[in-house]
Amino acid sequence: MKKKGPERSYSLAAFAWQRLRRDKLAISGIGIIIVAIFIAILGYSITPDSSPDADTHVDEIGIKHPGFKCNLIRLKKNVEPDNGNFFSHMLFGKSNEYEYHAYKSYWFVGNDIYWEEYTDGPTPGKIWHFNLADALYPINPSFKIVDDTANHFVEFYSYGEARKIHKTTAELKTEIKDNLIDRRYMLGTDHFGRDLLSRLMIGTRISLFVGLISVAISLLIGILMGAISGFFRGWVDDVIMWFINVVWSIPTLLLVIAITLVLGKGIFPIFIAVGLTMWVETARVVRGQILSVREKEFVEAGRALGFSNMRIIIRHVLPNVMGPVIVISANNFASAILIEAGLSYLGIGVRRPTPSWGMMISEYKGYILTGDAYLAVLPGIAIMFIVLAFMLLGNGLRDAIDTKLAGEDQIMT
Repeated sequence: MKKKGPERSYSLAAFAWQRLRRDKLAISGIGIIIVAIFIAILGYSITPDSSPDADTHVDEIGIKHPGFKCNLIRLKKNVEPDNGNFFSHMLFGKSNEYEYHAYKSYWFVGNDIYWEEYTDGPTPGKIWHFNLADALYPINPSFKIVDDTANHFVEFYSYGEARKIHKTTAELKTEIKDNLIDRRYMLGTDHFGRDLLSRLMIGTRISLFVGLISVAISLLIGILMGAISGFFRGWVDDVIMWFINVVWSIPTLLLVIAITLVLGKGIFPIFIAVGLTMWVETARVVRGQILSVREKEFVEAGRALGFSNMRIIIRHVLPNVMGPVIVISANNFASAILIEAGLSYLGIGVRRPTPSWGMMISEYKGYILTGDAYLAVLPGIAIMFIVLAFMLLGNGLRDAIDTKLAGEDQIMT
């Protein structure tokens, strides 16, 4: 007779994780969410355009298709250098210290660099020129620049330098080559010549942050209202349910617009407005769950031991009803992203030039009927994937925490 091994005991959380791992769609959703989180956290440190809001304009190359490659010349702006650290640049971007221009060809005349502006096809472009020293250094305009073409040198004062800088023409011609760069735009450019890939990546932050903060606000209010209503019942339950039904009856988008008009435009008012409209469903679920457990033996035991109502609710009741709340939170995350995209599309969301996927669709919707439909389609695809990921995760969590399946899985294992 074969001897049985020791029986394994699993908690409900272990069974839930075991079932969730077998759900390939939910795992794929988690993978998409993890990638989006990494993009949002790393931010400007991984975007091709690291300027704030990825708002570097190159007017000569507006509306270029994905994979477009060109030659750019960088001209140093006469501004104080950005001395921020790595983390500030990662979070907020690095102030753009250069102007960018696309060119076909370039040449030197005296202490100046000349270039032919980029144009499509064989059409000749406009000729521009710039002083080499001014192109390479942030020249302090408080001091006069000495441009001696006869003796082939330039003298000037630069921001951050206390002494006069002397550069020969040969030295400047050698240094300027580092400012002549090749750049490929993987997803093309918009009508301002901005890198579309960078703006899509920074737009990920807006979508994830609005979901995170909105869900946090909805959980805080919803759990509080639902717990009080379900636990105490009576007239307290009647008043809270009346208020919940009133808020529930107002269309979500209309309520968000009204709150936004009161709080004003911007990123954080949008976060708050969306959160203040999403707590109702959480409150209803928490109330229903608490009504089903408030008469259980462990609650009666807590009352018999003299525990306060607050301790019973927080320590004993809420941990037993959080499963469905987690599922709703995942779905609310997706809903918050869609609401923010809708508001930005209507022009009452985040302000320009901050990139938002909904606002990008609104700006480029006129190109859908042309050959440049990708400008509006790409942010739409980004919204679709991130919302789909949270919906798949929510469905996977719903199936994973279903206690009716726990016994079946134990029998199978």
